[in-house]
Amino acid sequence: MAELSSPRITAPYLDSFVGRLVTIVGKVTQLRGDQATIDSDGIVTVVLNRDAHLTNGNAVQLIGKVNPDLSIKVLSSLDAGTDIGC
Repeated sequence: MAELSSPRITAPYLDSFVGRLVTIVGKVTQLRGDQATIDSDGIVTVVLNRDAHLTNGNAVQLIGKVNPDLSIKVLSSLDAGTDIGC
């Protein structure tokens, strides 16, 4: 089975990765239902899956697919807490 590549990007590069799998790291700035916004050198809207348990103000690492509207559909999430410089 081939491994899927998920390059680490920030908000300004989303338009170059539409339809592709990416990794993005940022700080959760807002949670609302099944969506959140994170700050990753710019604001990014993310569509959460059922397994995502994020906390407002915490750093996160997300792996997901970039949608045509430049939001990210999250496939995997890691809440990194507050003790990192993000």
